[in-house]
Amino acid sequence: MKNLRRLVIVLLGVLCVFMSHFTITGADPPETYDAEALYENAEKSVFYVRAFREDGTLKDVGTGFVVKPDGTALTAYHVIAGADRISCVWQEAAVEMNCSVVSQDETLDTAVLKLPFAQGSSGKVDDYAYLNTRKSKVKHGEKVYALGYPMKDTKIITEGIVNTPRANINGRDRILISAQIVNGMSGGPILDKYGNVIGLISGSLRTMNNIHLVVGSDDIHKILLKDPN
Repeated sequence: MKNLRRLVIVLLGVLCVFMSHFTITGADPPETYDAEALYENAEKSVFYVRAFREDGTLKDVGTGFVVKPDGTALTAYHVIAGADRISCVWQEAAVEMNCSVVSQDETLDTAVLKLPFAQGSSGKVDDYAYLNTRKSKVKHGEKVYALGYPMKDTKIITEGIVNTPRANINGRDRILISAQIVNGMSGGPILDKYGNVIGLISGSLRTMNNIHLVVGSDDIHKILLKDPN
């Protein structure tokens, strides 16, 4: 009987230690979101990009998204390459502003933009809503969501999976995803189920139907380090 009591006491002690460790380390899984919640959280950080030639004609259009509260944003290099002026359009065409290129990398197909200071109704400078970029690697089969502008006044969200976290495409590493991508969405964010950016929309594969190219967050972090701010 005494041995049984001792065993029960030991087991209770082990259980208490385990529960204490679980609470202290915050082992509860992070909250996940469906497409509706992800769109609601992210849509204020995503904008339409218009790139103009020197003669004022439209060169290309795409999508951009904010990654820092000071207005640091990202888009695809191929959207703004060679442009004389870049316009960022917000809130379904209600607000349009010129934005500058901070840095760009053709190999990574990524450009860092800087948006003008946002002045609120009180006259104070407001922070921009922004998206966090993911630091951990993506895995085969992860559910992902793409946001972008197929039209100037219309954002859309599509859903898919990570087909592969790494593919060598013309000597460049890319993530391949199945979320539907159409013209105008280049430069937009790809989000995981936690709302973090896993990459930037780069293009599509002509040899694979409905498989699309994404610049991974590792490469995004590399070009952000080039930002002098």
